[in-house]
Amino acid sequence: LIMPTPDNVIGVLSLIIWTLIILVGVEYAWLAMSLGRKGEGGTIVLKEILVPLLTSNRQVTLVTFLSFIGISLLMGDGVLTPAMSILSAVEGILLIPDCSGVSHYVLIGLASLIALLLFILQKKGVERVAAAFGPVMIIWFSALAITGFIGIFKAPFVLKAINPWFALNFIYRNGFAGFFVLSEVILCATGGEALYADMGHLGRRPIIQGWFIVFWVLVLTYLGQGAFLIAYPAAKYVLYEMILSQASALYIPFLVLSLLASIIGSQAMISGIFSIVYQGIMTNMLPMFHVEYTSSKLRSQIYVGFVNWFLLVSVLIIIFHFQESHSLAAAYGFAVTGSMTLTAIMMTWIFYLRRCYGRMAISIGVMMVVLTFFVSGTYKIPHGAYWSILISLIPFSTILIYTYGQRRLVKAIKPMHLSDFLEAYVPTYQAINKIKGSALFFVRSIDSVQPYLSQTMFKNNIVYEDNIMISIITRDDPFGVIGFFKGNLADGLRIFEIHMGYMEVLDIDKVLHNAGIEPKVIFYG
Repeated sequence: LIMPTPDNVIGVLSLIIWTLIILVGVEYAWLAMSLGRKGEGGTIVLKEILVPLLTSNRQVTLVTFLSFIGISLLMGDGVLTPAMSILSAVEGILLIPDCSGVSHYVLIGLASLIALLLFILQKKGVERVAAAFGPVMIIWFSALAITGFIGIFKAPFVLKAINPWFALNFIYRNGFAGFFVLSEVILCATGGEALYADMGHLGRRPIIQGWFIVFWVLVLTYLGQGAFLIAYPAAKYVLYEMILSQASALYIPFLVLSLLASIIGSQAMISGIFSIVYQGIMTNMLPMFHVEYTSSKLRSQIYVGFVNWFLLVSVLIIIFHFQESHSLAAAYGFAVTGSMTLTAIMMTWIFYLRRCYGRMAISIGVMMVVLTFFVSGTYKIPHGAYWSILISLIPFSTILIYTYGQRRLVKAIKPMHLSDFLEAYVPTYQAINKIKGSALFFVRSIDSVQPYLSQTMFKNNIVYEDNIMISIITRDDPFGVIGFFKGNLADGLRIFEIHMGYMEVLDIDKVLHNAGIEPKVIFYG
């Protein structure tokens, strides 16, 4: 047990500050966010960037497997984040004089109700409730900065913690105990991976600008809390007790504000999970869950119902199992260090293959730091971190089963290349008695032809006078539908493309009618 002496508190404060700088600032806000595709970020995006750079199938298999683990760990952490933040906010009620005797089960019930409302509101979309997020977070961070500044003013010597020497000295002085403290320090950086995964929702620039402000607010509040802990070493709920000592009349408004901030923080993690799932669907890594687009301005703002309710059930189980935030803190953070480690490995690999040796060297340094945190976090496994592993196993097994099934399916019904299809189609069309009228064949891509189409024409000898291959393409803008003939592939074989906005509900009959297409039969594969 490490006592909260001035030297130890300053040492831990230094660890927190430099953890924020290295793991959130350098790893995510700088290195990771410099790597993206179509504005999207996250483990799957890193995998999609890295795979084309690799030269062997073994490397591709390894990277794919690592991305599976990273995605699963982030989802496991996505369950613990709302449970931890809501429970810790609700527990502040116990410091209200008239509420000190509130039953523990009442707090659990209240936390569960808040979690339920949070997940129910997801279907409304982030955009519709985001108007309230900005003002709340401005007030919240202002309150943290002011209270932190007051704490620092009373004990300015805590500013020494900005010097990284005190962090290193703390670990040296406390040996293994100091090393395992890192498993608790990592809690200050647990939103980093979600920050990167959420890049598609907000964009790189707003996140980096916001992080620059939030970083200094966090430094102020942690230094202020450290100063308070040095003065009152027996404090249990440091932030709440510090507010009571500074302005007791404002405690209840601050408590409400902290609860709102915890909900918004949980929202960021949930939307990050939605982004990861969407990327998994688009890269054929996860099943085709029903995705609803909730914004006409940003295609990246989505709602995935199955994932939403899975997260809710998991969060409620975690709340009822751990019951107290300090118990949950003993389990929290292990999954995210695993995800951070995999992100660092993949980034380093990308920078190496792209010959960005300067960034590669920095990325290696970050990777060593993250690995240290990960090894320290293994201490948490018997203390409840196994829950994050158990939860992560659910998406992990889903990914493995689905991708295995997809490989079997592709092998069983391997599509024909367009040139091979045309080579067989031309003589067949010339030789066979054709059926009068138009036939529509729906295809995903014109480049490859699904087996059902070749089987219909070449094995079953069903060939119409007019054969139209229809492809539906979803655009990045929300509204608008246009259908047009792209050209003739051969006699009696035409291509018709339908381009639609991602929020459109497509009326195919209307589009076909407007184009003068009156099909006699429609084939699906």
